[in-house]
Amino acid sequence: MKNVPALAFLLLISPVTLRAQSASPARSASSEKSAVSTSAPVAVAKIDAAKEADIRRLLELVGTKALVMQSMDAMTKSIKPLLTNSLPAGEYRAKLVELFFAKFSAKTDVQHLLDLAVPIYDKNFSHEEVRNLIEFYRTPLGQKTVSVLPKLSGELQEEGRKWGEGLGRESMEEVLAEHPELAQAIAEAQKNSAPPAK
Repeated sequence: MKNVPALAFLLLISPVTLRAQSASPARSASSEKSAVSTSAPVAVAKIDAAKEADIRRLLELVGTKALVMQSMDAMTKSIKPLLTNSLPAGEYRAKLVELFFAKFSAKTDVQHLLDLAVPIYDKNFSHEEVRNLIEFYRTPLGQKTVSVLPKLSGELQEEGRKWGEGLGRESMEEVLAEHPELAQAIAEAQKNSAPPAK
């Protein structure tokens, strides 16, 4: 399950890597800069000021900022190997991946993400529901929920990852057992792609 955000992220950046591979040197710096804008203001329908303040209070109360940073750190760790392996082999790879993540981290604005959350909460919760959530998260059970959920989510993701890997391995073994010609094709491909012995 951890790899789902990683794969989504790779799909998101794959056009960037393809564009970088096919870009001509004559392309202007200004056209590159205009391709992606991360600091553009968030276009949001007008939300009642009191409700927006309560939504922001709720986001702060449940520790959304810390949770986002924790999730991004976990996502980065899971994406690094996938990104590395998605690039052609070469000495450049490690440096490119490190520079990419340094640039990505520098551009990461958690406040911008929180600003994006406000209209989503506005759309899905009435003002009364937001107030009720604030009251709940102020209770001892609410505070316990805030402290336990990140750990609980991490444990669920890890168990889901193990389950998915086991299910994937089992499915592949069954397919290869049912189709021995495919198992043979894999063995031949591995033999043909092995470097010659010196």
